[in-house]
Amino acid sequence: MRLSEFAEKRIINVFDGELMGAIGDSDLLLDEESGRIQEILVPPSRRGLNRHPCSIPWPAVKKVGAEIVVVDVESSDVYYR
Repeated sequence: MRLSEFAEKRIINVFDGELMGAIGDSDLLLDEESGRIQEILVPPSRRGLNRHPCSIPWPAVKKVGAEIVVVDVESSDVYYR
């Protein structure tokens, strides 16, 4: 998958159904040695759905679909920065 295709996807939390943001608006924290994604750093949403910046650990990503990235995190599992 190309980065441009990945950037178009929205992040949905299956735990509570919340739209957390979009990959294209987020930063990716990469492992320098392997190049693998470690975390998705999501900024606060302009629409007010996600009011705090948060960090989603890559193991919380359950599925990367055609249009969305499904994550499973409780609010206590999301690390606010």
